[in-house]
Amino acid sequence: MFQLFKKSPTHIPPTLAALTEPAGEPDLKGAVRSISQQASTMGRDAAEVRGQIDDVIKVSARQAQAVAALAGQLQDITRAQHDIRGVATGSLDAVGRARQAVAAVGDEVAGIVDSLRDVAGAASEITQIALQTRLVAFNASVEAKRAGEAGRGFGVVADAVKDLASKVEQSSKAIMSTVGQLDARIAALSREIQVKEGQAEQGAFHTALRDVEGGVSSINAAADRSREICGGLNGQMAEIETEMNRSSHALDAAMTRSEAFLKVSEHLIELVAQCGLQTEDTPFIEAAKAAAAGIGERLEEAVRSNAISMADLFDEDYRPLPNTNPAQHTTRFVTLADRLFPELQEQVLAAHPKAVFCIAVDRNGYVPTHNQRYCQPQRGDLAWDTANSRYRRIFNDRTGLASARNQRPFLLQTYRRDMGGGRFVLLKEAAAPIVVNGRHWGGMRLAFNF
Repeated sequence: MFQLFKKSPTHIPPTLAALTEPAGEPDLKGAVRSISQQASTMGRDAAEVRGQIDDVIKVSARQAQAVAALAGQLQDITRAQHDIRGVATGSLDAVGRARQAVAAVGDEVAGIVDSLRDVAGAASEITQIALQTRLVAFNASVEAKRAGEAGRGFGVVADAVKDLASKVEQSSKAIMSTVGQLDARIAALSREIQVKEGQAEQGAFHTALRDVEGGVSSINAAADRSREICGGLNGQMAEIETEMNRSSHALDAAMTRSEAFLKVSEHLIELVAQCGLQTEDTPFIEAAKAAAAGIGERLEEAVRSNAISMADLFDEDYRPLPNTNPAQHTTRFVTLADRLFPELQEQVLAAHPKAVFCIAVDRNGYVPTHNQRYCQPQRGDLAWDTANSRYRRIFNDRTGLASARNQRPFLLQTYRRDMGGGRFVLLKEAAAPIVVNGRHWGGMRLAFNF
């Protein structure tokens, strides 16, 4: 590492200058400690930036989903508007057919009116005939009375004819009255359904049809305007989606860059620790390594005493526990872990006031048993359960998997820990591998505050 700095002396940071200048051991140690402190600060800032970028990425993803949903809804609206126009156009066609049918009815009504008038004329002629018949019968009756006994029979006939003529006259008048009423009603109906060519004023039925046509045309016009607006919105939504995709790619690139900064800071801290100099992280690194060795010894003893088989100890069949959120799981080694892990984990936690948690995890990030404060049964409150029910859970995020699968003597990381309810805590973490009979089982994770 020192040789790398000597290759470009003109770009050596002031805090690292002591490494390239002849100086005594105390100055060299001071420079290395300064590197460690600055690397720690850079790691903290990089972890904070990375966490904020991650938050923005999640918000952006939710916004992208919302935009996609909105775009889908706009398309549904456009299809509905198309359907509305189709139905409205069909309604206009139906109104046109109704208008034609009514016009045909109007022609038939006109024929009926002419027929009724013919009937009325016939009835009027019958009335006149009846009047004349009654007059003739009256005269015959008078002549019969003058003839005396010889004209008596003729008089009876004359009286009968007179009565019959009177009844015919009454029936004819009734027919004429009824025909008159029918004529008035049919005339009113004709006025309602008639079409007056070249006149704005039409019959009531056709006026109603015209109003219906106007309303349907308004619906069509509104649907067309709405469809045009939705078309414009669809274009804007496509542009927004494109911009969001660009932003997402930019955020991904920024996340990659922040990840690189974070790895550089962690690597510097590890290099300093490997130099054998004491830093503020050294006690936690040593504690993690000692705890990992202790857990490994306990697990090896359990295998030797047949308390558990190697197959069960390395069980990866994580069976979900019902009705848990965040999801919890169980395995064939949880009972052993509940018995062996807590004592050692709590001792390490109590020995370091800055420690936040100390847990043994398998190589997939599964936590069989957590520290006592985080082994609370779930209550059904997601925020509380996320923060306090952290046992029987799989933490396969970047930090969790890196610590679980690390096989170097130790690993030092910086990250934000999700405490639930939108709360995050910035932590460092020292991890050391747990080995059982030469086989990597997992890692000991010791997290602590800056």
